Amino acid sequence: MFPIRMSKLACTDDARIQQFLKNARIGFLGLTTDDVPYVVPLNYYWSDGAVYFHGAAEGRKITMIDRNPRACFTVSEEYGTIASPIPAHTDTAYMSAIVDGTIVKVTDNVEATEAMQGMLNKYVPGYYDKPLPQSHLEKYVSSMGSKTAVYKLISTSITAKENEAKPAHMFYQGRTIGSERQ
Repeated sequence: MFPIRMSKLACTDDARIQQFLKNARIGFLGLTTDDVPYVVPLNYYWSDGAVYFHGAAEGRKITMIDRNPRACFTVSEEYGTIASPIPAHTDTAYMSAIVDGTIVKVTDNVEATEAMQGMLNKYVPGYYDKPLPQSHLEKYVSSMGSKTAVYKLISTSITAKENEAKPAHMFYQGRTIGSERQ
């Protein structure tokens, strides 16, 4: 694990980090094999220290995971621009987290179904009138003919940074340096 260079921005509040990982919408899975990096955006579900995701059971992502299951997963949310009369102090309000770990294929159908249900609850809460049946994962084949597989990145470390939004300093359309002086 690498230390956070801007330590004053480090977020060490575990409850806040867990809530952030649970609620953020998109994460970026970073993989590498043979010195070739690959980063792919994903919908995901955070539960019990693991990032769950799903997709086709074949393709570039799966080939790379099979060759090197070590990975990182980055989540970032931008909350706006912090304006400053000093150009070098203009900044961004945000929170980000990087989860390092190892990816494994979820072979237990109960766990895989729970992960898929967690994603449905996150992205389309209340849309379905009954839970996802376990048989869905066994039978589902995409329009391209691929079976769906569920994977999880089991975290070995998590680092997070945060630059909180300061309401009085946030930029909005029409705000100018001139309005700061009045």
